[in-house]
Amino acid sequence: MIGTGDGNTRILVVEDDGLIAFDMVTRLEEFGYGDVSVAVTGADAIRQAERMRPHLVFMDITLKGDIDGVEAAEIIRDRFGSRIVYVTAHSDPSVRNRAMATSPAGYILKPYTTADLVCAIRRALRPE
Repeated sequence: MIGTGDGNTRILVVEDDGLIAFDMVTRLEEFGYGDVSVAVTGADAIRQAERMRPHLVFMDITLKGDIDGVEAAEIIRDRFGSRIVYVTAHSDPSVRNRAMATSPAGYILKPYTTADLVCAIRRALRPE
């Protein structure tokens, strides 16, 4: 697939499943988004966001460790102004409602497609 991504967009993928993280990064890079980093815990995501100041964060809701994806997303959004797109296998209404209460730029259910990712990026980063 020939990419059309903006090589200047910084994206942070927060995913504790290595295969899913690798898949997402590969798809994003193939589409032309070359500045992609990965974090596996909420705390690691906050540290990485401080270092890289991502424009967009693809955040898994359920993460190992003391800080889950929703809490990490709120901190990253508030401190660094990053747009958040949740990527999760959870369709449970209580989980979804908690995540949606943080006003994310998007919400994608796993399994996702490349088109899901690209559409989420375009929606999240469009000028307001």
